[in-house]
Amino acid sequence: MKTYQLTDWLPTTKKETELRGWTELDIILFSGDAYVDHPSFGAAVIGRLLEAEGFRVAIIPQPDWHGDFRDFKKLGRPRLWFGIAPGCMDSMVNKYTANRRLRSEDAYSPDGRHDLRPEYPTIVYSNILKQLYPDVPVILGGIEASLRRLTHYDYWKETFKPCILAESKADMIVYGMGEKPVLELSHRLNEAVERGIAGLDYDENGEARIGMEVFKEIIQAQPIPQTVTMYDRERIPFGIQPADILLHSHEDCLRSPIHQAENFKFIEEESNKYHANRIIQQTGNRYVVVNPPYPPMSQEEIDRSFDLPYTRLPHPKYKDKRIPAYEMIKFSVNMHRGCFGGCAFCTISAHQGKFIVSRSKESILNEVKAICEMPGFKGYLSDLGGPSANMYGMHGKNIKACEKCKRPSCIHPEICPNLNTDHSPLLDIYHAVDALPGIRKSFIGSGIRYDLLLHDSKDEHTNRANAQYTRELITRHVSGRLKVAPEHTSDKVLYLMRKPSFSQFREFKLIFDRINHEEQLRQQIIPYFISSHPGCTEEDMAELAVQTKALDFQLEQVQDFTPTPMTVSTETWATGYHPYTLEKVFSARTPQEKLAQRMFFFWYKPECQSEIRKELQRIQRSDLIARLFGSPYTKTTGRTRIPVTKQDAKPPRNRHETKNRNKRR
Repeated sequence: MKTYQLTDWLPTTKKETELRGWTELDIILFSGDAYVDHPSFGAAVIGRLLEAEGFRVAIIPQPDWHGDFRDFKKLGRPRLWFGIAPGCMDSMVNKYTANRRLRSEDAYSPDGRHDLRPEYPTIVYSNILKQLYPDVPVILGGIEASLRRLTHYDYWKETFKPCILAESKADMIVYGMGEKPVLELSHRLNEAVERGIAGLDYDENGEARIGMEVFKEIIQAQPIPQTVTMYDRERIPFGIQPADILLHSHEDCLRSPIHQAENFKFIEEESNKYHANRIIQQTGNRYVVVNPPYPPMSQEEIDRSFDLPYTRLPHPKYKDKRIPAYEMIKFSVNMHRGCFGGCAFCTISAHQGKFIVSRSKESILNEVKAICEMPGFKGYLSDLGGPSANMYGMHGKNIKACEKCKRPSCIHPEICPNLNTDHSPLLDIYHAVDALPGIRKSFIGSGIRYDLLLHDSKDEHTNRANAQYTRELITRHVSGRLKVAPEHTSDKVLYLMRKPSFSQFREFKLIFDRINHEEQLRQQIIPYFISSHPGCTEEDMAELAVQTKALDFQLEQVQDFTPTPMTVSTETWATGYHPYTLEKVFSARTPQEKLAQRMFFFWYKPECQSEIRKELQRIQRSDLIARLFGSPYTKTTGRTRIPVTKQDAKPPRNRHETKNRNKRR
């Protein structure tokens, strides 16, 4: 077991910078999360990457934003720039439920404390820095700023807000996964200092530093990809070009929500293109310019990001304190970035992109070996996954076709014929990890896309690999409960969600049950569902209750739809129009409407049944009352109650038999 010293973490105080022999810092990062030196925490990743490039960087986690702002002053002014990484989760989602109630704890703070970060830390921290150091560039990163790069709906303020640069007074957003733009910016500013170009600031010792005028000149002369900046019209780099996408102005969106819906189609399409166009939106008297993103990272680049010398531990200042999010992921491995699912309510593709970037087998195995040396590790990996666990190594067969594509999803409304869905590379990783000394079991805690497993490819090798993966997943990598996300039972709602038909979940459940029966396993499948999604009515929720009861589920993993910036679902919910069709879509908006839908999840609770009966009568679906509250004969086996029906008596032997049986029907 490796022993660490204080200098093995990036410095967080003046004393820690002095221990490294530093008298000046190049970059100072302010984080809304506790400092955990782990590749799942964005501030640590950016800090370690800058350190590896020779920059002197420090992290100030969860600075006190009250009083005299001493945490913002304690390390002084950096030579190049301040950075703000507000947290791994959107601060408002992290703090409040869909019903705007305070969550039980802040998962990214020591002991789950709620008082260690403000609401909207991006705005609060940036305003403080601009008050104290008006001539130092402030760069925003992380999911909070990334998803607020243009006009967006704020569920907690119940209004459309402008690009976050306007309220924060910051100078630039690095959106998405920020390694490439952060390095480009830092090297460019550092070269300007070393060349001693005109306009630099100088400290009392005559040392050169970047000031705002030099910063503006550098980014205007050669814009950095994957960044957002605000300009006066006459200072927009190269002027407005024919290829630029000009959105309705922020003020137009405030006057007419349908303009916001029209905007979002272009925003999402450009976020999911291999070669995107520049996006420009007028906000007040200025213009927000979103530069196209970098191409997806190479395997070598993502390996480098994960292979940096992380301690994988919280900073020693948190000794004897529990950081809930860290406890969940400390023995897990993230194998790839990106998600091509394109779920309408999800922000992953907007932030990470839809193209999968997978780590090498060697990089993954090296991380697993490091975990084996961690204190408290007993041989069980909690997750060997990613945004969607079984997308590792998947990509288009013809990359040139992918480079021309602007579909937000590669698997909706159907799986793209150009997509390689072979699970063989993933099986190879599983086998290699499980063969390592010190590994007793590797579990898959990330969500599984069962539509990829059920896909009938024209390539028989792929079909065999996928069938093998399904069996190995169920028999070797489930810790008693397998999480999947059908999200709803209504195909109408599922289409709006960009999710597969519920019939595919039924098919997967039959396979899951059959394999468990054959292997004499007593495992459960845990489905996730959402209420109040745009397009969902109380009748849809009543049908969901009936169908999930018929499958013998008493639902636990459920949530109300929470509108978060930069998703199709949020724009539909907020504007009333679907961005791609501009057709009106019903949404449950009031707390009463949302609760009326949510209660159908809990039909089995006596305290809910009277209200459900009344609601079914009100919507003229009294026919469902008997189906919900009748008492069909059931038998009990272990922890699950299995209805005795002809359909469930003999599960088909394989997925092809399922398809044939459905055809015969």
